[in-house]
Amino acid sequence: MKILIVEDEPKVASFIKKGLEENGYEADLAYDGLSAEKLVRQYKFDLFILDIIIPGIGGLELCKRIKVLCPNAPVLMLTALGTTEDKLEGFDAGANDYLVKPFEFRELLARVKVLLKTGSQPVEPVNKLIVADLELDLDKKTALRGNSHIDLTAKEFSLLEYFMRNAGRVLSRNDIAEKVWDSSFDFSTNVVDVYVNFLRKKIDKGFDKKLIQTKVGFGYIFGN
Repeated sequence: MKILIVEDEPKVASFIKKGLEENGYEADLAYDGLSAEKLVRQYKFDLFILDIIIPGIGGLELCKRIKVLCPNAPVLMLTALGTTEDKLEGFDAGANDYLVKPFEFRELLARVKVLLKTGSQPVEPVNKLIVADLELDLDKKTALRGNSHIDLTAKEFSLLEYFMRNAGRVLSRNDIAEKVWDSSFDFSTNVVDVYVNFLRKKIDKGFDKKLIQTKVGFGYIFGN
């Protein structure tokens, strides 16, 4: 079982990681919400342990995003805030359980075991990609930014899917051509640039935050 611990206090994070590994779990660490979200998009985790107050994306917002990306994986929230209102806010964000600091490791371990047992029940996955306020439904083949539906051609959809799956990475024109077109693609053409411009007009026009950025001399970066 693989667990992601998101905690900005290094001593606390190391303490939890060591204890979990001593009990047979594989554990990864992230010290802020942005790093954690990147790991969630890259790797499969069976459970998440989140502190509420973390740099970058806060724990509550991160929990919401995790529940979209990994609806079957339970989330255990850690916090020094222990009022009923705080707990309700955590549960509203999608948390499955709540542990108030300071705590004994054996209590955390007991909750982890229960959550992993419960979380092993199959749940139909939500087959969507989300970056910022852009949502791509891979089953329905629809795109939504904010409250606006975006009409895409099949090739534009494939290009946007590739961008979203690789959000935050610099993608060269050759990378894009090989993955979105095929091995026989004529790399001397400007087809990639043309389609990127088509996509820009559809998903970025009218929005303050531009998701497709040009990295001069390298290619494109999405959602950075």
